[in-house]
Amino acid sequence: MGTFISDNAPKFGQVLIAVFGFLAIMSAIFFIAGKANGKKSKPIANIVFLGPAVLLLGAGLIVPTFQTIMFSFKNDTSQKWVGLANYKWIFTDPDIHLVLFNTLLWILVVPVVTTGIGLGLAVLMDRMRNESIPKALIFMPMAISFVGASIIWRFVYNYSTRNQPQVGLLSAIVKLFGGQPQNWLLVKPLNTFLLMIIFVWVQTGFSMVILSAAIKAVPADIVEASALDGAYGWRLFRFITFPSVRSTFIVVLATQVVGALKLFDIVRTMTGGNFGTNVIANEMYAQVFVQFNQGKGSALAIALFMCVLPVLFYNMRNLRLERSHR
Repeated sequence: MGTFISDNAPKFGQVLIAVFGFLAIMSAIFFIAGKANGKKSKPIANIVFLGPAVLLLGAGLIVPTFQTIMFSFKNDTSQKWVGLANYKWIFTDPDIHLVLFNTLLWILVVPVVTTGIGLGLAVLMDRMRNESIPKALIFMPMAISFVGASIIWRFVYNYSTRNQPQVGLLSAIVKLFGGQPQNWLLVKPLNTFLLMIIFVWVQTGFSMVILSAAIKAVPADIVEASALDGAYGWRLFRFITFPSVRSTFIVVLATQVVGALKLFDIVRTMTGGNFGTNVIANEMYAQVFVQFNQGKGSALAIALFMCVLPVLFYNMRNLRLERSHR
């Protein structure tokens, strides 16, 4: 015990020195900024408040991005340049083709289903009494991490061998209706869709809450005037509600697309990427931390980054158009 404390004491002292040094530097900077007057006050204030954020952003995002780009053109140990070999591997390896197909399937199915269900629930609960109670219950899975949600759903998909009681909910329901339970996570491509259900279960509450807030913001006089003109039910939703929340719907949909692209936790926890369920983020992790291939892992990271960029730019463009019309 004494040895452990003595070994860690210098490290703890170094941390304290670094913290107090940082606080002293920041205090001096703020003191100087407070004394600045006249034309110099604004530039100094910008440097004081934006400088640390820019430095942290550069150290934590920009520099690693350029390093990853460089590594993607090198071999597995990042010692030798191999050109576009890692990117060629992405487009020629059959196993990676399956990874790309699964990722495409995720971004085509999951965001639409999640946002669509969220919008439907938001519309149904808009004029419900005590709507906060069902909304809280639906939103509750958002408090659970994807890893925790995967563990919960692993019990749902659990399969027991023949002549054993089926403790998994899905297997028990199938057996109740005369079907034959099976190891659901081994059945391709059903297992991929079963993993998607976990994402939908967690994220539907987020979509519902955001879209519900947008629906609440629709002016009541427009809704009342439409009702006087005979717009009820589907007609009211089609011509009034949805056009009013279209921009919010697009933002939520784009957010879910990015989430589906970055998906890692569910696949890693449930199947480890096996049985035909692998996606880009999990393969990237496997290449870097399991197979120790820095080059291929970096190439996959850049490919994932390039897939996310168009969605972000499209989202930013829609937000700017919305602000320009206000």
